[in-house]
Amino acid sequence: MQQTFDAVVVGSGATGGWVARQLTEAGLQVAVLEAGRRLNPAEDYSEHTPPYEMPYRGRRLPRERRERQPIQSRCYQCDEYANHLFIDDAEHPYTTPADRRFDWIRGRHVGGKSIMWARQSYRLSDYDFKAASRDGFGEDWPLDYEELAPYYDRVERFIGISGRAEGLPQLPDGEFLPPMALTCGEEILRKAVADRFGRTLTIGRAAVLTRALNGRPACHYCGPCGRGCRTGSYYSSPHSTLPAAAATGRLTLIPDAVASHVTTDAEGRCTGVYYVDRLTRNQREVAGKVVVLCASTLESTRIMLNSTSSRHPNGIANASGVLGHYLMDHVMGGGAGGTLPVLRGVPDTRGNRPNGIYIPRFRNLDTRERGFLRGYGFQGGASLSKWGHANSIPGFGAEFKRRVKAERPWSVYLGGFGECLPRFENHCRLDTERVDAWGIPILHISAAFGDNERRMVADMADTAVEMLEAAGAEGVSRQENISPPGLAIHEVGTARMGNDPATSVLNRWQQAHEVRNLFVMDGSVYPSSACQNPTLTMMALAARACDYLVEEYRASRV
Repeated sequence: MQQTFDAVVVGSGATGGWVARQLTEAGLQVAVLEAGRRLNPAEDYSEHTPPYEMPYRGRRLPRERRERQPIQSRCYQCDEYANHLFIDDAEHPYTTPADRRFDWIRGRHVGGKSIMWARQSYRLSDYDFKAASRDGFGEDWPLDYEELAPYYDRVERFIGISGRAEGLPQLPDGEFLPPMALTCGEEILRKAVADRFGRTLTIGRAAVLTRALNGRPACHYCGPCGRGCRTGSYYSSPHSTLPAAAATGRLTLIPDAVASHVTTDAEGRCTGVYYVDRLTRNQREVAGKVVVLCASTLESTRIMLNSTSSRHPNGIANASGVLGHYLMDHVMGGGAGGTLPVLRGVPDTRGNRPNGIYIPRFRNLDTRERGFLRGYGFQGGASLSKWGHANSIPGFGAEFKRRVKAERPWSVYLGGFGECLPRFENHCRLDTERVDAWGIPILHISAAFGDNERRMVADMADTAVEMLEAAGAEGVSRQENISPPGLAIHEVGTARMGNDPATSVLNRWQQAHEVRNLFVMDGSVYPSSACQNPTLTMMALAARACDYLVEEYRASRV
C-alpha cells in the first residue's frame, strides 16, 4: 500500500531544506522530491583543485559543454570546475520572444543552487515591504518587518550569517557571527563614502561561518565557494538543514524525481505530486496530505501551471489569472572600476576571503529623487591584483618578473543590483508545443526591463564613479550596460502573496487562496523584488509559513 506523507515538499534547495527540517522536527512525516541526483562532495566539489589538475587549467569550458550549456555558461560560476553543477540546456529548454532575452540559470541536484549561490544574505525592511504605500506603484506585502523579524532571527541563528551591525533602517541588522575584515582599499573607500556622501559601506553579510556552528567548522578561506564546500562552512541544505531533517527519522528524500504536476481530488484539493524518474523515465506519484512547492521561482510556477483539472482548468490556484505574472529579477550593469595608487606597495592580507563589500540602498528612502522609483545597492571590493596586470606590462625575463611583482595595482570595483518593478506583462506561461527531456511542457518566458530600470542603471554608474573618485581612485571606468533579466539569478514573483484573491495567488501565509493544502515557499511568492539578495528572506518567509502550516495541520484545517 502506498504511503501517504503528511507533507510532500518539491525541491531540496535553500527553502526546501529548511521546510524539511522544520516540518520533520514538528513531527510530520515528510517526502522531499528532488529533480536531480545526490552529490558526492569527494567527487563533485572542486574548491581545493589547483588549475594544473584541470584539462583546460580552469580557464574555459570544453567545447562539448559550451554547446550543451550556452545559457548556463553565461553565469560566472559555470566554468570548467563547476559546469556539472548546472543543468544541460539541451535537456531543459524554454522559449522567449526574439526581442526579450531571459537567462534562466539552474541547478538540479540535491541542494539545488544552495551549492553554487553567492551567499549574500540581507534583510528587507519596511522600505521594501511597504514600498507601494510610499510611492504608489504595485502592492504592499501582506506583512511588515516587525512580523518577519523573529523568523529572520531564527534562520540566521541556525545557518550562520557573518556581518557587521550598522544601525540602518533600510537594512536591518541581524543575528551576526563576527564580520570578515575589510581590506585596506575597502577601508579607504568606506571612509570616503561616509565623509563625502553620508553613505555606509559595510562588509558583505554572508552565509559563511566565521566560527563553528551546529557542528560545521569556520571557513578556512580557500576561496572558490561556487565549486562546493566540503567542510560545509557556508550554508547549503545538504550540509545543514537536510541532515537535521534526516536525524529526526521522518524524512524521505527522493532524488532523480522530476516533478510534473500536483495531483488533486474531485474537490480540487491536493493529493500528492506526480513525477518522472530522471533516469528510467518511469512515471510515479507520491501521496501527501499537504504539498509544499520549493522548486524555485519559475519551476514552482511551471508545476502549478501544468497542474490542470476540471476544478483548475488554467492551472492550480489560478482562478485570478495572476499565476505566472509579475516576474522580476534584479537589474545589473551599472557600476565603475579603477585603481588605488595610494596603496602601491601595500600588501593584501585578506587571503581568499569569500566575501565582498556592500553599500546599502541610499536612493528614494525618505524623498523622491533621480527620476526613478525604488533603489539599488552596490556589491564589490578592493584587492591587490595577483597577475592580471601582467598582460599590460611589456618584456620578458627577470626584469619583466620584477615589474610584475613591483607594479601590482590595487583594483577597486562597485557593481549595482537594482529593484525591478512588478509588471503584469512580465510573465511566464506554458509552451504547449514543446516538452523537456521528460515529456513535461516547458515554459515560455517573456520579461524585459523598462525605463525605470534603465534610469536606475545610469544612476548606478554615476554614483559608482563619484564614490571611487572620492576615494582617490584613478583610471576610473564608468560601466552602463544593462543586464538581461535572469542573469542576476534573483528571479522572484509569478505566484505572489497578497490579501486579495483577485490579485494574488497566495495568502499572507503562502497558502493558495483556493487550495488550503497547497503552499508555496520560494521566491515566487514575492509581491515586489526590493534590491537585496532574496535567499535569506525566502527562508525567513518559509519559517513563518511552516509555523502556520503545522498549526493548521494539527487542527485539521488543511
